[in-house]
Amino acid sequence: MLPLNFSNPSRSYDATRHAVHFWGYDTSIEVSFFVTDEALRKLGLSRDSAGNECLQMFDAHCDKIHMAAAKVYKRGSKGSYELGPQNF
Repeated sequence: MLPLNFSNPSRSYDATRHAVHFWGYDTSIEVSFFVTDEALRKLGLSRDSAGNECLQMFDAHCDKIHMAAAKVYKRGSKGSYELGPQNF
């Protein structure tokens, strides 16, 4: 069982960070995650993709991204976590 649950399906593209933002939950604690464009390219995103394509790639690889997020998460450690290509 994952230490986090990802019951909130919301995600958004953050053009400033060049990443898809999503949230996980450790009991009642909300944890913020970002998966970078670079990481999504490792999963198959083309280099010229825009925000909408990043969201589609996130959706296509959601389970893999959630597993990577669970691996980097440490309770009480940070306010947010960034997943890069090294996490996949």
